[in-house]
Amino acid sequence: MVELFQGTWKSISCENFEEYMKELGIGRASRKLGCLAKPTVTIMTQEDLITIKTKSIFKNNEISFKLGEEFEETTPGGHKTKSTVILDDDSLIQVQDWDGKEITIRRKLVDEKMVVENVVNNVTSTRIYERVQTSPVSNF
Repeated sequence: MVELFQGTWKSISCENFEEYMKELGIGRASRKLGCLAKPTVTIMTQEDLITIKTKSIFKNNEISFKLGEEFEETTPGGHKTKSTVILDDDSLIQVQDWDGKEITIRRKLVDEKMVVENVVNNVTSTRIYERVQTSPVSNF
């Protein structure tokens, strides 16, 4: 199922991202930049290792992990978190511990687009990506 997410994706829309970042305690200037970013996300697998690379004109970020195993992550904003990613039905669900706050990032495929929902407390942000390139199973 993870194979379906593989490839390169370009952000085409973003809703409520500033409110989401505000809930995380991100400063106003960084929130404004975050809302302007139109990131490109590349998802790759090699055996049981999954890598997600996020690139934008402001920040680049890369995480590599195995499903169900906790890993340390530094967010694009520089926060250190502990994360775990699982595959649940048709979604990749990432749970982050962000300074005592639980953040859920759900990636799912809907009508050939990747929908990414970020949730903290009762605030949800949704970003939609369209695929710009497919990627073979073990392409790094």
